Amino acid sequence: MAFRRRNKSYPFFSQEFLIQNHADIVFSLVIFVLIGLMFETTAKTAILFIQPQYNISTMSADGEVTLYHYGWKDCATVLFYLCITIILHAVVQEYVLDKVNRRLHLSKSKNTKFNESGQLCVFYLVSSLWSLYVIATEGYILHPSSLWENYPHEEIPRQLQYVSLYLLHILAAYLLNLTRVGLVLLFLQYLSEMGFHLSRLFYFVDENQHKMFEMWSVGFVLTRMITLTLMFLAVGFGLARSENQMLDLETGNFNTLSIRLLVLFVVCFTQSWLLWKFFRFQLSRTRELRLEQAARKRAAAKQQMQRTLKRDSVGHHENGLIKAENGTSPRLKKIKAP
Repeated sequence: MAFRRRNKSYPFFSQEFLIQNHADIVFSLVIFVLIGLMFETTAKTAILFIQPQYNISTMSADGEVTLYHYGWKDCATVLFYLCITIILHAVVQEYVLDKVNRRLHLSKSKNTKFNESGQLCVFYLVSSLWSLYVIATEGYILHPSSLWENYPHEEIPRQLQYVSLYLLHILAAYLLNLTRVGLVLLFLQYLSEMGFHLSRLFYFVDENQHKMFEMWSVGFVLTRMITLTLMFLAVGFGLARSENQMLDLETGNFNTLSIRLLVLFVVCFTQSWLLWKFFRFQLSRTRELRLEQAARKRAAAKQQMQRTLKRDSVGHHENGLIKAENGTSPRLKKIKAP
């Protein structure tokens, strides 16, 4: 795999060199880890970067079930899949977005926003599909009570390793064993963000396209409402009825009143802040549109007035003589002497 080369070269290990060749460097590190799997002496170390290590196998009515806990070895796994994400980022940029940019001929500022929306659109699409797959296979849709039953939840979905945004909320769900609730909230958030970036991509292609933004605005508010409702249902109602409400670090049980209130406060604050920013932007945008419309009306009225004044004029001068609008000289009326 080789990415496109630039003609200009930079000194080794300089900042410009690392920026220009970061995808190739990361790709080399991934190949180095994969080669380590081929040898028995290095396979035990290389496997730390590929799969989670803190797995716990238990027997159930459906057979053997593998659950996962967390620990410091997960840092190696997260680092490896972060490198995979960087490589995919470079592939999308190199073979999709750059080709589209050369056809659209966007300005520098629009080009930056187009690349950002294109990358995030792919990220949210993949994450949404993966989250939906886990939600459907685990039965969270048909059985919402599974979001809080049998807490703490030690299974850690793999797609969380690909997420670099919203690190605080993901880390909280990860450490507090609220992975089921966190997964559903991430799925809702990914759908909302994907709708926004899709709308922006369509806008860059056709600047008269605003219907996608209107549909996203409705979906954004609905996502905030569903998120708050789900959090109060799962954390405020479901976990509050659980029998085990004692703090136990060994088993990963954080179901206490203070932690539940803290989680609800953080989520409510975040959703309220997002809604506040959204409505403030919409109001400012509405004021700007009204000012633009008023300015257009004033300009149109001024032009109309100028055209009216020209039409209503009695005539115009040509070679020092008064001419009528039809180009003929007005006749003077004869006045009889008394």
